[in-house]
Amino acid sequence: EKFQFDVSVSLCQVFLSEWKERKVALSRLKSLEMKDDFLHGLQMLKSLQSKHIVTLVGYCEDDNSILTEYHPLGSLRNLEETLTLSKYQNVNTWQHRLQLAIGYVSIINYLHHSPLGTLVMCDSNDLPKTLSQYLLTSNLSIVANDLDALPLVNHSSKMFVKCGHRELHGDFVAPEQLWPYGKDTPFHDELMPSYDEKVDIWKIPDVSSFLLGHVEGSDMVRFHLFDIHKACKSQTPAERPSAQDILDTYQKVFNLLRDTGRSQTREML
Repeated sequence: EKFQFDVSVSLCQVFLSEWKERKVALSRLKSLEMKDDFLHGLQMLKSLQSKHIVTLVGYCEDDNSILTEYHPLGSLRNLEETLTLSKYQNVNTWQHRLQLAIGYVSIINYLHHSPLGTLVMCDSNDLPKTLSQYLLTSNLSIVANDLDALPLVNHSSKMFVKCGHRELHGDFVAPEQLWPYGKDTPFHDELMPSYDEKVDIWKIPDVSSFLLGHVEGSDMVRFHLFDIHKACKSQTPAERPSAQDILDTYQKVFNLLRDTGRSQTREML
């Protein structure tokens, strides 16, 4: 173990380590009270290995330890700081930022159609918390990292979810995640209605806006995404688009703006 490099992950202490001459992230459970969540996260890591999920290198359940691939750029929260570094300034463009948004929605789409079924990214009650669930790779793609709160939705058996047992507040969470019975009725978890994966869809415009940032062309991208993002913010969950619908729209907008840019360049020449 070299040193602790990230204390933001609530369940674990995370250390930068070496294993077989490669740098890895070593996650150690902080408290045995959270062991069930820890084991759930490990099971998710094992079951969901793909290009969308951080690579699981190894684990030891007896020692409450998990080894995953180390990504030196850290979580997605560091995106702005990373893109202002001189080595990344040439990729601080609307094209690369929209590709990041496409990558993010691809992860949500993968979780909604995972090998285990429809999974909801529950550790996402505000923007910083949501961003901390994802890592930025050295080639500037995104992988999901924190998988200890991924409950399963099953529409056919009417099995829905609740993200935690506390009252949620704010505009970032979906309306159906807010206490529906007014201030005069104290919050009670058993009375709180459950919901489905469309809570993830509500949050996509906010995350994408962060990823797009404020570079030349990003407002044009926002303009072209306005309609799909407005649909994501429908008060009625069933009226929100699927992650696949959003992904298709993002890709169409990327292709349209890229082709428009190319034709304008040719005209200038």
